[in-house]
Amino acid sequence: MADHSSPSDAHFDDGPPRSNGETPAADTPDAEATRPTGDGPDTAGAAASDELGSLQDRLLRVSAEYDNYRRRSVADRQEAVRQGRTSVLMPFLEVYDDLRRSLDAAQRAAEQEPGSPAFDAIRQGVDLVVQKFAAALEQVGVTPIEAVGQPFSEEEHDAMMQQPAPEGTASGTVLAEIQPGYRLDDRVLRHARVIVAE
Repeated sequence: MADHSSPSDAHFDDGPPRSNGETPAADTPDAEATRPTGDGPDTAGAAASDELGSLQDRLLRVSAEYDNYRRRSVADRQEAVRQGRTSVLMPFLEVYDDLRRSLDAAQRAAEQEPGSPAFDAIRQGVDLVVQKFAAALEQVGVTPIEAVGQPFSEEEHDAMMQQPAPEGTASGTVLAEIQPGYRLDDRVLRHARVIVAE
């Protein structure tokens, strides 16, 4: 039997792609699928940079807070030591005052009735104790405040009374000391009680 198919029927074959290199439209990649998204390397790098900056800021704040805490702790310890030394030393100053007063009284008595060997021995013994006491106080940072002849200072002196200024003495000058004052290092441990020129 003869083949009645027409040459034009070849145009309807589902064969391979045409010889001109074109592919069917169904096989073309989707343009939307190949478009870059916002989650690329640049976005990830920016996020990491922001996180690093935030961590650095937190580190600086923590470091500053620690420095402040350390300085406060040192200052608090130093103040506690000063307060402890003050509370311990104040009673000793009263004893030192008594020893000095006893020595002054002994010296006045010796001037009025000289020639007593026993009394002189006692006076010399008290004098030695006073000297050792003063040296011990100085070793722990206690030093006397200068008063007589100095301008009155509220930071160092307590004015107990005023008297007319002697000739040649400026007003406000300390004329006499009723009770000596002392410093503990650079702070006033006890104010000197004084008489001030009017």
